[in-house]
Amino acid sequence: MTDVVDNTPVSKKSWKSYFAFIKDPKFWKVLLLGQLLSLCITGTNVVTTTLSTKYNFAAPTTQTFLVYACLAFVYNCFAIYKRGIKGWLLQFWHRGIYYFILGFIDVEGNYFVVKSYQYTSLLSAMLIDCWSTPVCMFLSFLLLKVRYRWVQYVGVFIALCGLGMLVASDVITDKNYGAVDAVKGDLFCLLGATLYGFSNVGEEYMARKHPLYEVIGMFTFFATLINLVQIFIFEREEWAGFRDTAIAGMVVTYTICMFVLYSLAPVMFRLGSAVLYNLSILTSDFYGLIFGLGLFGYSVTVMYPFAYVVIIVGIAIYHIFPTPQPAVGAFDADTADRERNDLLNRPAEYDIERQPTLDVTNETVLGTGTTASSTEPKHG
Repeated sequence: MTDVVDNTPVSKKSWKSYFAFIKDPKFWKVLLLGQLLSLCITGTNVVTTTLSTKYNFAAPTTQTFLVYACLAFVYNCFAIYKRGIKGWLLQFWHRGIYYFILGFIDVEGNYFVVKSYQYTSLLSAMLIDCWSTPVCMFLSFLLLKVRYRWVQYVGVFIALCGLGMLVASDVITDKNYGAVDAVKGDLFCLLGATLYGFSNVGEEYMARKHPLYEVIGMFTFFATLINLVQIFIFEREEWAGFRDTAIAGMVVTYTICMFVLYSLAPVMFRLGSAVLYNLSILTSDFYGLIFGLGLFGYSVTVMYPFAYVVIIVGIAIYHIFPTPQPAVGAFDADTADRERNDLLNRPAEYDIERQPTLDVTNETVLGTGTTASSTEPKHG
């Protein structure tokens, strides 16, 4: 979906026009989608905390391996269905190295953030983890050529202030854990958050140029292999824990939450951006409190609901002016045709509508991201 840029001079704008985005269905789609993704992250945090505190099971690499493996299987099967074996192999030939790098960055980002919780305090990890938001803004400015307006910087700042209120509430209620090695843990978390920023922007870049089933399937394929190597190095003994059906059930729940998260995050990147994605998931700590009240005996202060509202207000302020499209553009029907022709080495003037044997399908979610029809052959 392409943003319509309002070229009306600022001096002639009314206050009503500044808040016209509230009537925009795209704003509500992005807002609701962002909160769904935030709930998915909350689910993974609750499961991981339960596994650690109740079952003494800590195997982050094993958990993410199952997620990557499921995503790779589902989306690569769909890619083969859409493009055939030849088209699927051409994806590896043309862009495999980029997806390998993206998969490696994502795996290590997950690893270092989870690892940091073993050394630093919970509050420090929460604060440092939000570093991925300014990293996304910097990389989007540098690599995607996005030019933000001052009000969008204000929106990001307000949303981060909301996170600060959550942390302050945790300090008041003494909901924290001691740091074993604060410097080491903080550096791990900082590195992981930086890698998250690179991963999110890299995935947004690829999602704006290629079908989502290719992007998700390809980078999770390499992430699965990388994670498998790390399992044999670090977590070979943890596999015995799956004999406990309760542990196995919790890991399945974790996998479902992460599957939804990784499937919908690229859609968020197209409708909004990697920056907006990172802003939206700041509310996950608020949702975590709701679950923690019953499961872990957390206490609540009045700052929590206020912090949630502040974060949502920050997201809304970010939307007052539409963010300019990245230089790579959006993935529309024309981009889909060019991408498909380039992949299959077809000439630029190839008229796909004249091919009588091609099936007409709609790629609204997994393909173009628009309601335009796609005429990609099911078999290469």
